[in-house]
Amino acid sequence: MPSYLLSLDQGTTSSRAIVFSHQGEIVATGQHEFPQHFPHPGWVEHEPQDIWNSTIDSAREAIEKAGIQAADITAIGITNQRETTLVWDRHTGEPVYRAIVWQDRRTADECLPLQQHTEMLRELTGLLPDPYFSATKIAWILDNVEGARVRAEAGDLLFGTVDSYLLWRLTDGAVHATDATNASRTLLFNIHTQQWDEELLALFRVPRQMLPEVKDSAAEFGHSAAHWFGGEITIAGIAGDQQAALIGQACFSEGMAKSTYGTGCFVILNTGKQALMSEHRLLTTVAYRLNGQVTYALEGSIFMAGATIQWIRDGLQLISNAQESQSLAEETGYDNPVYMVPAFAGLGAPYWDPDARGAILGLSRDTGIKEIVTAGLQAVCYQTRDLLDAMAGDGVRPAELRVDGGMVVNDWLVQCLADISGVPISRPKVTETTALGAAFLAGLQTGVFNSLDDVSQLWVHERAFIPELDVTTRERLYQGWQSAVKRVCKVE
Repeated sequence: MPSYLLSLDQGTTSSRAIVFSHQGEIVATGQHEFPQHFPHPGWVEHEPQDIWNSTIDSAREAIEKAGIQAADITAIGITNQRETTLVWDRHTGEPVYRAIVWQDRRTADECLPLQQHTEMLRELTGLLPDPYFSATKIAWILDNVEGARVRAEAGDLLFGTVDSYLLWRLTDGAVHATDATNASRTLLFNIHTQQWDEELLALFRVPRQMLPEVKDSAAEFGHSAAHWFGGEITIAGIAGDQQAALIGQACFSEGMAKSTYGTGCFVILNTGKQALMSEHRLLTTVAYRLNGQVTYALEGSIFMAGATIQWIRDGLQLISNAQESQSLAEETGYDNPVYMVPAFAGLGAPYWDPDARGAILGLSRDTGIKEIVTAGLQAVCYQTRDLLDAMAGDGVRPAELRVDGGMVVNDWLVQCLADISGVPISRPKVTETTALGAAFLAGLQTGVFNSLDDVSQLWVHERAFIPELDVTTRERLYQGWQSAVKRVCKVE
């Protein structure tokens, strides 16, 4: 009898695959990085074939390491970098352009006239008119690739976020679908009716026939073609990476929240059946949809978290690996006069300034490597505080924040998060919660788990980080951050 779940976790800088036991334990992992392309300032692209190759290679590697076969795998769950946009030929599978990544800011000018539609967009989609989301990326491809709009209107081109593209490839083009969480990040999906919205399609000039079918997050998505893994495997779960992490953190009750620290940082708070509209420029989004029932969430998005440390490592070459950042920060301490505002791709919530650019402030002759590295870590904590304060302003400050992602192995960083935010932080035993959430969805659909309560029983706490910093120091440090932000963007 099959006793494993395979999770495909397609991220911004690498693709991972993890084989989980039915108890939610990691059995084996495969991972492959792939190149980033920056053809112009503010542009970020991926080769679709790199996305696919790294995903399939990671999956095969994980299966081989686990010593299992396709017949041993109950189902596949897919989770993905959200908002990243692909357009490909319905008949050949050939992409018409590189994938335009969620960080890409090329459509900032196109978003300016959309400001007049801000309230309508918020009401229908829970989102704001920003280059972050998929709609303007689709329009850009159709308007800038020769013949693309004509082909799209003729029904010859398909649009998909990364999950859709992987599903289409895994099924050899048999299935063009997505789930409600990914659809809710496009600016084309009405989160209340749970349908692609004709008014939005007309506003962004996106042909309806390009779009995938929208399914529940746990659903029958077809089967992987036998030649990929030596046998067919049911594909039974899909969710965008941040919603998958919410599920992997078992945040199923209203008011529970998680924060993921990967390339970016994303805080999501479960608001239950209520699509709460933020007054502080947070996003209203679909947390998950199960058995046709929608659970909503409030989300704050930070574009640069782990990517900031990656830039310090690869761009400035101040450290040779991310692990060095902890000892440097421990040596520096919180009272660091240097502030880094990592607005390399603009600033996300709650500022939403696509034109902001990064800056390092407070430099003096005695500033060295350790101060700059520490400032990069502290920026993650300050930005998280921004989001939690915005949520508090909307009346929903969480009592605890569950954290995950590659950065949270850094104990100094997590303690700093607790101290700057004033919120207790809980780190789980399994920090690969994004992949775990996708596996949970696949298991729910295939009967491995009977309910969300079953899933909750598998979440295991590893360590709590309690705020220790006095309020006066906390507020002084945070005021320094707010002053730094005002130097690089227009803060309303």
